[in-house]
Amino acid sequence: MENRKKELRIGSVTLKNNIILAPMAGVTDLPFRLLCAEQGAGMVCMEMVSAKAILYRNKNTDALMEIDPREGVSSLQLFGSDPDIMSEMAKKIEERPFAVLDINMGCPVPKVVNNGEGSALMKDPLLAGRIIEKTARAIQKPVTVKIRKGFDEAHINAAELARIAQESGAAAVAVHGRTREQYYAGEADWNIIREVKEAVHIPVIGNGDVTDGPSALRMLEGTGCDGVMIGRAARGNPWIFRQISDFLENGAITKKPSGKEAREMILEHAAMQIACKGEYTGMCEMRKHVAWYTAGYPHSAGIRRQVCEAETMEDLRRIVDILWQ
Repeated sequence: MENRKKELRIGSVTLKNNIILAPMAGVTDLPFRLLCAEQGAGMVCMEMVSAKAILYRNKNTDALMEIDPREGVSSLQLFGSDPDIMSEMAKKIEERPFAVLDINMGCPVPKVVNNGEGSALMKDPLLAGRIIEKTARAIQKPVTVKIRKGFDEAHINAAELARIAQESGAAAVAVHGRTREQYYAGEADWNIIREVKEAVHIPVIGNGDVTDGPSALRMLEGTGCDGVMIGRAARGNPWIFRQISDFLENGAITKKPSGKEAREMILEHAAMQIACKGEYTGMCEMRKHVAWYTAGYPHSAGIRRQVCEAETMEDLRRIVDILWQ
């Protein structure tokens, strides 16, 4: 089969491959991005950051923007609805070592949408265009935009938004094939990704329901998109980038990691969380990750129950050692 794993150029930035970790609030923090980069992701995207939070010097925002050179190519995602604030904050943080600045126009969460931010911007294409244009002019780094199929089924306008993004200076656009109304339910509509690809000449990155190598290949071939973005399927599964890479390159089907491999990844992830955030916070955050890592393995229900009470690295090690010895 033709090798569908290819370099992807976004403005002045070249990715080693076209398999990208999607930005996910509460998931794609520094430790998780490092693991995904280690497993072969061509670009890793950070948790979204509020432009207003940067403006008002929110104490938690600096931690969200921490970057490690080992991540390789990283994308920092801003959200907001004021073109002046978005562009000024983009300029303010440009010296940080991210490669690409992404503008979030797809987040479905009510507290974001109710502020006119995230996917709410799909209802106001003119404002969306002003935000993209002003931000792209303010910085030298490539600006990308993440959108959805539309706000709801009555307003499917991803192709229109993509054209506006291109005309406003965006270097690439990522499209999630669901509406805001759908959140993450139902099937992603890959036809809309194909429509966007046909509407613009900048790179188009498809997002939604890519869970393995075969589905990544189907998206690339069926839509003509230039890259695939992996979101929820990467939770508890940083190996997915290596698996998709191997399949796109030579058709190889990689086995699910063994229990021992999962145990080692959990402990590596936990050690990184603790180093980054301290033992208390690191262990609290590992609880959801352990639930994702262990899904489908024997004893996973028991591990999930016990890990909710784990407070130290030794507690976690004892739990996984007993159940996966």
